[in-house]
Amino acid sequence: MSSELGVKPPSTYEEWCATYATTPEREAVFKTLSDVEIKPLYTEADLSNQDQIGYPGQYPYTRGVYPSMYRGRLWTMRQFAGFGTATETNERFRYLLDHGQTGLSTAFDMPSLMGHDSDSPRSLGEVGREGVAVDTIDDMQTLFQGIDLGDVSVSMTINAPAPIMLAYYVGAAEVSGVPAHKLGGTIQADILKEYIAQKEWCFPIDPAMRFLGDMIEWCSTEMPRWHPVSISGYHIREAGSTAAQELAFTLKDGLTYVEQAVQRGLDVDDFAPRLSFFFNAQIDFFEEIAKYRAARRIWARELRETFGAKDPKSWLMRFHTQTAGVSLTAQQPLNNIVRTSIEALAGVLGGTQSLHTNSYDEALALPTEDAVRIALRTQQIIAHETGVTNTIDPLGGSYFVESLTDEMERQAYEYFAKIDELGGMVEAVKRNYPQREIADASYELQREIDSGRRLVVGVNSFTEGGDDQTPLLHIDPTIEARQIGTLQAVRASRDGSAVERVLVDLREAAAGDRNVMPVLMDAARAHASEGEIIQALQEVWGSYTETPVF
Repeated sequence: MSSELGVKPPSTYEEWCATYATTPEREAVFKTLSDVEIKPLYTEADLSNQDQIGYPGQYPYTRGVYPSMYRGRLWTMRQFAGFGTATETNERFRYLLDHGQTGLSTAFDMPSLMGHDSDSPRSLGEVGREGVAVDTIDDMQTLFQGIDLGDVSVSMTINAPAPIMLAYYVGAAEVSGVPAHKLGGTIQADILKEYIAQKEWCFPIDPAMRFLGDMIEWCSTEMPRWHPVSISGYHIREAGSTAAQELAFTLKDGLTYVEQAVQRGLDVDDFAPRLSFFFNAQIDFFEEIAKYRAARRIWARELRETFGAKDPKSWLMRFHTQTAGVSLTAQQPLNNIVRTSIEALAGVLGGTQSLHTNSYDEALALPTEDAVRIALRTQQIIAHETGVTNTIDPLGGSYFVESLTDEMERQAYEYFAKIDELGGMVEAVKRNYPQREIADASYELQREIDSGRRLVVGVNSFTEGGDDQTPLLHIDPTIEARQIGTLQAVRASRDGSAVERVLVDLREAAAGDRNVMPVLMDAARAHASEGEIIQALQEVWGSYTETPVF
């Protein structure tokens, strides 16, 4: 049309930039707001890696791990839930299943995450506040009462004490008549991520890695449908990392777990198909999509070429996505529905296998049932109304998306090289390298927000109105006393001498080279508490104190 108006259209990218370039002031804004340099226009010349795009379900899986993707099966709608005692969370699980959720995801309270019993002095005021309190196998039985564990996929977000919680879960399933080999789901168990970002640990790094390795090895023979570790970038991103840092550190954690398992003598194809990932969906829409595409491609290449995996299932990166909690604002909280919708759409267009959408009130408190329902309905609207599931990888071949995918991949390998120079990921974590990188990125992000260079609607711009009172979920103050009473009743009714014997056996296994998982199963069946088990292991392995990073 421009030629019809007597204006010659640009014939090259350079000519286009010279004709239509934005002002220097606006260009400066764009350079500030992105983790990578974003060009004003992308063309075919930017597709430098076309042979890596391929088809869905084919190596290197840039376009998705399954040939049919969502035309064959929608992602699992797996809303995170947990608060109060096991009884309250069981009720929330049933509510979610009744409203169309297709998988369960368990949030544990802070004492459970840190390996403390509910009656520990360090648990005071935290029992049941940020998740469900689980002290013994009895709580786990109550948590899933009336739910067929052989039929539903369950995820548990817990890391340092993950083998203990898995033992409780397997023991509870046994009581309900479901053997371990029929259980399907995931336990997070990503211990390196804890030292890097989330800071919930029980032991020094080396024995913690051994603890995880024991669980992976045990699951490879006892639980063929179970994912024994969900390698998590979510918390790395929530701590303030860039997308490239989330991608690089998460993948390097996963490759380290593979390396450890291979060193134990496991065949990579015996366990790699059951490794899964957990990524953040932040608000930068296209950057997130490119991150997921690059992650699949890198993982497939490293498993096939570096570790020699021959089973194509070992090359597949299956991942869960959760929208960004850190993007939610306490100001004008209804805006969070929009943020979550955009982030969820990025996860879907990026090819996620399961998805959690945050509730709009989570910057203020645990979500109410109304907020949870809206969050779940967000997924259902994306799935059934938007049409984005009608075709596989609708953004594949986009000049911008493919170029950004290549850039994400390039930056990840730059970080891999730096980590390898330090002696690998475990050594890099001990030397605080990823922690320092994330701290710097977080600091720069906050500076941009504080200065107004990065706009956050309702926080540092467009602040008028929208701050009406939001209904909040209030935790019953009697929950802590009730949970402590339940724990003490279990201790009073169990065989105390049996507990002491199994804890002695556990200390001996930890001090030697026996796999501790069978002993943990004995401890769970004996009704030993999480805190008792952790204390027994700490007597052998010690505890951990972080070196601060500023």
